Amino acid sequence: MTVSAAEKAQLLAEALPYIRRFSGRTIVVKYGGNAMTDGQLKEDFAKDVVLLKLVGMNPVVVHGGGPQINELLARVGKEGEFIQGMRVTDAETMSVVEMVLGGQVNKEIVSLINQHGGKAVGLTGKDGHFIRARKLLIRSEDGEEIDIGQVGEVASIDATLVNLLDSQDFIPVIAPIGVGEDGEAYNINADLVAASLARTLQAEKLVLLTNTPGVLDRDGRLLTGLTSRDIEALFADGTIHGGMLPKISSALDAAKNGVNSVHIIDGRIAHALLLEVLTDTVLGTMIHAG
Repeated sequence: MTVSAAEKAQLLAEALPYIRRFSGRTIVVKYGGNAMTDGQLKEDFAKDVVLLKLVGMNPVVVHGGGPQINELLARVGKEGEFIQGMRVTDAETMSVVEMVLGGQVNKEIVSLINQHGGKAVGLTGKDGHFIRARKLLIRSEDGEEIDIGQVGEVASIDATLVNLLDSQDFIPVIAPIGVGEDGEAYNINADLVAASLARTLQAEKLVLLTNTPGVLDRDGRLLTGLTSRDIEALFADGTIHGGMLPKISSALDAAKNGVNSVHIIDGRIAHALLLEVLTDTVLGTMIHAG
């Protein structure tokens, strides 16, 4: 698509009030889905993050890496197992998770952002023990407790390290690995880490990049603006179910606890992050406490 000079100028002018409004504010971005696997989308995402930093915002990236973990597990002859959407994580799988999330994926994101002029720093929750975790306990339908290994939930977050990096113009890139009281590593769902971090930082926005257009109604139509009350109703009638439940639950929790708005957007769209934050374009669903 060819964009005229006048249209480009209009887009830049459209961004001005958003830049002014969000300057100095924190934007937590959960990076996942196709945006993490498609080469061009990865480049677009890195450029978007750098631009947000250059115009005065403080982007903080939390990333997943499920497909990459599955690929390495397959290479070592181990099949991934999931119970209630959670990866069963024994000691061997946890070693792979740490290698992929804390090493391969994290370093690739850091490198891409730095190639485009940013100053990204890669972290896991084990650095400075800033993400404290506790073992996640799940129960079967008959009430029995199921042990899924080193899978955790966020117990607490110490944002000192992230705030320090933000103040020095660095861009934190965080792998969702927490540490327990005994020093054991825990694999934590990236959506949960992003929401907890956004709440702790009292972020202006939490943006979740997904492989869906946003929250859809029963007829498949996009719901662009939702309040916490709307979300509760969608939970109750079963519209939100399955894999979307933990994602939307964490988003709702963030919106109820100080994050001004949560955006669930389609990461398959080029420069989705910039379009959502700096323009009037509606790409997905915005949730606010309302």
